[in-house]
Amino acid sequence: MQIQSYFSQLDSIEGELATLNLGPTHPATHGIFQNVLKMNGEKIVSAEPTIGYIHRAFEKLAERRPYNQITPITDRLNYCSSPINNMGWHMTVEKLAKIEVPKRAQYMRVITMELARIADHLVCDAVIGVDTGALTGFTYMFQERERIYDMYEEVCGTRLTTNVGRIGGMERDFTPAFHQKLKDFLKTFPAKFEEFHNLLERNRIFMDRTIGAGPIEAERAMAYGFTGPNLRACGVDYDVRVMQPYSSYEDFEFIIPVGTQGDTYDRFMVRQEEIRQSLRIIRQAYDNLPSGDYHADVPDYYLPEKPDVYTKMEALIYHFKIVMGEVPIPKGEVYHAVEGGNGELGFYLISDGGRQPYRLHFRRPCFIYYQAYPEMIKGSMLSDAILTMSSMNVIAGELDA
Repeated sequence: MQIQSYFSQLDSIEGELATLNLGPTHPATHGIFQNVLKMNGEKIVSAEPTIGYIHRAFEKLAERRPYNQITPITDRLNYCSSPINNMGWHMTVEKLAKIEVPKRAQYMRVITMELARIADHLVCDAVIGVDTGALTGFTYMFQERERIYDMYEEVCGTRLTTNVGRIGGMERDFTPAFHQKLKDFLKTFPAKFEEFHNLLERNRIFMDRTIGAGPIEAERAMAYGFTGPNLRACGVDYDVRVMQPYSSYEDFEFIIPVGTQGDTYDRFMVRQEEIRQSLRIIRQAYDNLPSGDYHADVPDYYLPEKPDVYTKMEALIYHFKIVMGEVPIPKGEVYHAVEGGNGELGFYLISDGGRQPYRLHFRRPCFIYYQAYPEMIKGSMLSDAILTMSSMNVIAGELDA
């Protein structure tokens, strides 16, 4: 008892505080943003985040572009799961223009988005492992992530910033090579993923480092506007795919994993289970993939086939109108959200009927939940602050936009 009393007195003595700059270019921050920390020894007393180092004014750029040319801008938000950003934007315009997308295109979108969710979660959870000293799982999972990128390449020709799909559906149908790669992935990935999961789930070092690190209660998380895995780790079962279904998500059976403590370990475990559920959704969508068209019959919005452009006057006219931004966009005001890799990604669009959006706002989940970071790391050690940041899945491109 005397020893405990002695150390309690030491803790209550406020020594000289040190100022520590964490970032903006330190590799441990996983992005270009800064935290000015006040340190009492190795304990964090307070933190003041500084963002905006890579702010590119995406919303204003989008307000100066035709609607079909905004898709590449959304790629640069959460670039770990670009296809979800792309699809979210397309669905927003379709909601404004009242475009009904064929069932096949909706299922194809679901498959692509869930592959992107798996890739996003693999990066986040593998990096959490790296920040606790476990590098092996990171290297193994990046090989699996590359297989997903190979499938992106079959769908749209690119890998990281995908620009996948189009307003009205998909740009092209799944190729035979894509079908084969997806079948192989669904066959071999689960076993490799479970091996990665077993490396960390009951690992004593990993558990000691993550359990109790960066916790936040459900009420505080909701007050900050948390969504996605960070909110579900607190025990709140909110998922846009279930609460406000889109792209036929109501057709699929899956569960919403939740945690209890809202700490780093819970955030890790929620994402791990979401990977399993994404695989479950992909299997259902692929096994029941409808026949029919992979895009809506909307020539005002959907680029015609190149051979038709070269040989048919009507196709050439539509191609010119779309490329030059002369498509008739209705006046209106809409909001559409999708379940992004790290939370509710929303698009608030106001149209005055012109060639470009009158106003466009991206609801970036990173920007909203990063506000809680100083509260989550207050009183923790510096090493826990790095780990907490990793588990929040803060993407600098989405944070600054």
